[in-house]
Amino acid sequence: MYVVALTGGIGSGKSEAAKIFTELGVPVTDVDVISHQLTAAKQPLVKELEVNFGSQYITPDGALDRCAMRDLVFKDKNALAKLNAILHPAIYAEAVEQLQQHVDAPYQILVIPLLFESPRYSPHIDRILVIDCDEKTQISRVKARSQLPESQITAIIEAQTSRKKRLTMANDVIENNGNVENLREKILLIHKNYINTCILSKTIS
Repeated sequence: MYVVALTGGIGSGKSEAAKIFTELGVPVTDVDVISHQLTAAKQPLVKELEVNFGSQYITPDGALDRCAMRDLVFKDKNALAKLNAILHPAIYAEAVEQLQQHVDAPYQILVIPLLFESPRYSPHIDRILVIDCDEKTQISRVKARSQLPESQITAIIEAQTSRKKRLTMANDVIENNGNVENLREKILLIHKNYINTCILSKTIS
């Protein structure tokens, strides 16, 4: 099993990159998608969140109110630690299970926005791919999709691992200041490289 961790800052284009890899037939496990699934309406984890945080953080249909929770954890580090202690083990277990379902694939993509804050995934990762863009582009993209104020977007960027550290830790970097077609062309090239790397690795072993 060869796993490429895909990461990048908010607004860098991770989701679009993951979509392109999926279109190429590469198995993609996305911890953000898993997080949304586990905190959807009527999921068992939501009850635990309600017990720990209160019903004001649960929507009328029984899902986690992500906006309310985001506002809380940005102001309260203890609340963030409590939330992570509940969510992260469950997300990790599901992510590992999904990876195990595709052990025969040439390689897989594991999308982890907070990769460098999540060392528990390290034993499962063979390579790190960073989707990168400048901060101005990050802010513009997040504004367009979420309507968050710029001050809050900047706070999110500052709370994440720095761009410099991500680039230092990366095995591969895709610069994504352009459009989707530019991104697609770059992913096609790196996809071919990953396929060749995996074939060579299997031949040697």
